[in-house]
Amino acid sequence: MKALLSVAYEREAPGLSRDLFVKFSRNFQDAVRDGGRYHMPPEVRLANMSRDPGFPISVPRCFYADIAHDTLTGIIVTERIPYGQAAVEPHYPKCMDHILPDPIEHYRVLISNLARLSGAHKAGRLGDAVQRHFPFDMESLIARRAGLEAELLRKRINRLAEFILQYPHLVPAHLADRDFLERFCAEAPLAVERQEQVWRFLYSRPDMIALCHMNANIDNAWFWHEPDGRLVAGLIDWGSVGQMSVASSIWGCIGAAEPEIHDRHLDELLDLFIAEYARAGGPPIDRGDLAQHLEMHVMMSALHMTTAPPAILREIPDPRVATDRYDPIFTVNETARVQLKITVSLLNMWQRRDLGRYLRAN
Repeated sequence: MKALLSVAYEREAPGLSRDLFVKFSRNFQDAVRDGGRYHMPPEVRLANMSRDPGFPISVPRCFYADIAHDTLTGIIVTERIPYGQAAVEPHYPKCMDHILPDPIEHYRVLISNLARLSGAHKAGRLGDAVQRHFPFDMESLIARRAGLEAELLRKRINRLAEFILQYPHLVPAHLADRDFLERFCAEAPLAVERQEQVWRFLYSRPDMIALCHMNANIDNAWFWHEPDGRLVAGLIDWGSVGQMSVASSIWGCIGAAEPEIHDRHLDELLDLFIAEYARAGGPPIDRGDLAQHLEMHVMMSALHMTTAPPAILREIPDPRVATDRYDPIFTVNETARVQLKITVSLLNMWQRRDLGRYLRAN
């Protein structure tokens, strides 16, 4: 649950904000959303850590953040971002990049922010707070992620392929190609036997493990123009922040972008991350290595996103009424829009960059 709060102060003091944003961990009207309270403990720790004047990127100024660890009932109070006011751009909805002015420039700014945060951590500029508050536990991460079951995965993959063939107008033509879908259905189940090996590989490079925002989509940021016209950004919604693969953080940012961003600009964005990461004090990374980690992360993410069809059909029982994936019916049905858009992005990466080669290899 979230609230906008405007306040007056009995005693004025420098730096006080009258317009506040309040985020609660609990939602007693929606059991599914209430389950999201598990994301807030690290978000509370990050909010308090961000009060350090040397914090490397812009975040909403935190006035109070705490959580009861037995019930995970928590609250965060920050300044309110003035979306659409003065130099601040309006808030952009998730998976609506087709209405975004100059999308690639916005993603460049976001990628730069992610690299500066992770690089500052690797350089030791955040002190020992990261290790104390966000310890990296490889075995725990692998245990949580390596849970694909062969029979269930095949069922979901086949259902996804059938959904696309039934409603081909909802995806780019190359994703509705029967040959591609048959190849995808043949390759994807190979991941079951190799999943632990893949995740262990993705967590094997200490130079690529850092403090990261896991979901820096366009909707989890605010953008403004400096007096010189330069576009800059800050990040919000730090649920489940922690140490993770920087490749997963990059995909958490660009995964909701239009496929054209991945097709035309992915290598450029990886180069930008590498340069900003090093400039912030992080270790050097080879672009080929980072691209491989990103592709393998996307490959595994695609297998966990095969649950999209039922989620879409719950909100839009007959997708034939939609002209395409940009139809207004997806604008007003956020879950269906996000599930479809992320699925398109993942399958586009699978097709364009032949992600199945990692599973076909001996």
